Amino acid sequence: MRVEIWSDIACPWCYVGKARFEKALRDFPHRDEVEVVHRSFELDPGRAKDDIQPVITMLTRKYGMSEAQAEAGEDNLGAQAAAEGLDYRTRGRDHGSTFDMHRLLHFAKEQGRQERLLDLLYRANFAEERSVFNDDERLVELAVAAGLDAEAARAVLADPGAYADDVRADEREAAQLGASGVPFFVLDRTYGVSGAQPVEVFAQALAQAYGERSPLTIVDSGDAEACGPDGCAVPQR
Repeated sequence: MRVEIWSDIACPWCYVGKARFEKALRDFPHRDEVEVVHRSFELDPGRAKDDIQPVITMLTRKYGMSEAQAEAGEDNLGAQAAAEGLDYRTRGRDHGSTFDMHRLLHFAKEQGRQERLLDLLYRANFAEERSVFNDDERLVELAVAAGLDAEAARAVLADPGAYADDVRADEREAAQLGASGVPFFVLDRTYGVSGAQPVEVFAQALAQAYGERSPLTIVDSGDAEACGPDGCAVPQR
């Protein structure tokens, strides 16, 4: 069974939702049969790389809330994250473009290091003091920590076109599936789960999707040649 997760590194609910989903998956009896694929989604597509501002400022301007409301929202998110065992800085974080991070995640996917890099990016953005925005060397450091080659990661970041089509393809697919926000979880292209749902909801979705998988239907006329453990049948004249 395949679970695809659309998310953005700048999305706090994606950070929390990933932890909740993983708790549900950990206790899922068939977890070894589940393939998890992470896909790209930008909260601010097209945002300039050097357009960086404090999170509180971004929230007040984008959503029209007061500074006190924005701070209260961050405090609530910090509590939600703590409940999942996650560190979360409620003050002093900034917000910017995540496009380069998504490109780097696609590169990491090819190397089998996507999951590790995603976790490091989340932690760096939400729990650590140094910014991940408009700082290629910071991203290279995280890539190396994830097990990637520094020069290869640096080359990806230096080329704006590298893996850009992969990011845009993920985002188009999200739109086609009806995802207007993240996190968005798609189970076997049959069930969609939107938002950082409670662990119990993810557990129920996993069980339901697994239980309703259609068995493979074999179409066989009975006389077609094939290869098997004993070799390949050779037609006799």
